[in-house]
Amino acid sequence: MELPNTKPSGPSRNESLFQRAKQLIPGGVNSPVRAFKAVGGTPRFVQRAAGAHFWDADGKRYIDYIGSWGPMILGHGHPAVVEAVQAALLEGFSFGAPTEREVELAEEIVKLVPSLEMVRLVSSGTEAAMSAIRLARGATGRSKIIKFEGCYHGHADALLVKAGSGLATFGNPTSAGVPPEVVQHTLVLEYNHIAQLEEAFALHGNTIACLMIEPIAGNMNFVRASIPFMKRCRELCTAHGTLLVFDEVMTGFRVALGGAQSVYARSIPGFKPDMTVLGKVIGGGMPLAAFGGSRQVMEQLAPMGPVYQAGTLSGNPVATACGLATLREIQKPDFYHTLSARTRSLVTGLSAAASQTGVPFCTDSEGGMFGFFLLDQLPQNYATVMTTDSPAFNRFFHAMLDDGIYYAPALYEAGFVSAAHTAADIEATVSAAHRYFSRM
Repeated sequence: MELPNTKPSGPSRNESLFQRAKQLIPGGVNSPVRAFKAVGGTPRFVQRAAGAHFWDADGKRYIDYIGSWGPMILGHGHPAVVEAVQAALLEGFSFGAPTEREVELAEEIVKLVPSLEMVRLVSSGTEAAMSAIRLARGATGRSKIIKFEGCYHGHADALLVKAGSGLATFGNPTSAGVPPEVVQHTLVLEYNHIAQLEEAFALHGNTIACLMIEPIAGNMNFVRASIPFMKRCRELCTAHGTLLVFDEVMTGFRVALGGAQSVYARSIPGFKPDMTVLGKVIGGGMPLAAFGGSRQVMEQLAPMGPVYQAGTLSGNPVATACGLATLREIQKPDFYHTLSARTRSLVTGLSAAASQTGVPFCTDSEGGMFGFFLLDQLPQNYATVMTTDSPAFNRFFHAMLDDGIYYAPALYEAGFVSAAHTAADIEATVSAAHRYFSRM
C-alpha cells in the first residue's frame, strides 16, 4: 500500500506563501476557515489535484476529504468534466446573454428534484439563499423568517445571526457591520427542538414568510434534522402559509441523487419543501448555484414578477458545462450505492479504530457526506456540538495532516468522500487514525 509522501526538508513554501498573502489579503485567505485559525498552524497552499488527492506547495500529497467543501463528488479532474469545460472555454468565457446550456442544466435539475418546477441560476450559495428569502418575502407579503442555530446559509446580513436570549426570540448579529435592525425579522431557533418551533409559530405564524433549514447541517459538523422535527416543520409551514425552504447547497446531489429531501421523503409520505437552494455539486467545482420551487412562486421573479434578482455571471457558460457534465456522471448506475458504501467504510473504520483504543468517538454519514465528533453520542443541536473537546480535535487534525490526511481545518465542518477515493485511501486514513488514537 502506498503511503502519502512526507514533507520535504528545507524551508516551507506554504509558510512563505502565507506570509506573502497576509501582506495583501486579510488573514492571508479569501475565505476565513482556510486560514487554520481554529486549529493553528500554516494553511496548505494547493498546487494541483487529481482524483482523491492534492499536492501542496511543498510537493506533499494529501488524501482530500474536503473536495472544495463538497463540489468534487467525482474527484478532481474527472475526464468527462475536463473535456466538457475545455470545449466550453473554446466557445467563449462569458456572454451576458442566454445559452442553450443554461436550459439544459435547468432541465436536468428539475428532472432530478421533484419539488422543483422552475429554477434560477446564480453564482454562489450565499446569493441563492439571499435571493430565495427575498422571493419568499415577496411571494407571501411577509417579513419574518426562521432559521436555526448552527445552520449556515451564506453571509447575507439577515442570516448572520445567533440565537436570542429566550425561546422564540429574534436573533442578534454575529458579525460587525450588520445593524440590529437588519436582523430584527430573523427568528433563530434551536435545531431539533419541536416545542420551541411550535411556540414560534404560535407567536408569529401569520407573519413568517419562510422557514429556512439545512436538512443535514454541515456547518456544525454533521447533524441531521430528526424525522419528527422535519415532519413538524412541514406541518406548521403548511398550516400557517409559510414557505419551507431547504438549503441543499451542501446536501444537494451529495447525499442522494434527489438531495436530502428525497431521504426525508422515504420516511415522511409526500414530503417536499416549497423552495430549494442548491450549489456546490451542481457546479462541479465552478462558481454556480441555484434556487427554485413551484412555478407559482418562481414566476414572482423579475422579469415576470415584482421580485428583483440579477447577476452578470449567472448561468456562466463554462460553469454550466462543468455542472452539466457532473450531473450526468452521477446519474450512472450504482453511483450512489458505491459512493455511500465507500463513505460508510470510512466512518465505520474510524469508529472501530477509536473503539479499539478507548477514545470517545461517534460518526454519521449519508451518501458522500460524513462527520465525526470526539463525543460518546451524536449531537442533535449546536449547543451539544459546542461541548466537543476542541483542543483534542486540533491535535487529531494535525496528526492526520502530518500523515497526509486532509480534513476540514475546523471542528464544525462536515467532510466529503468522492467517487475517486479508493479502498486504499480509506485504509490509509483509518490506519493513520488508529496510530494516533493509540498514542493518545
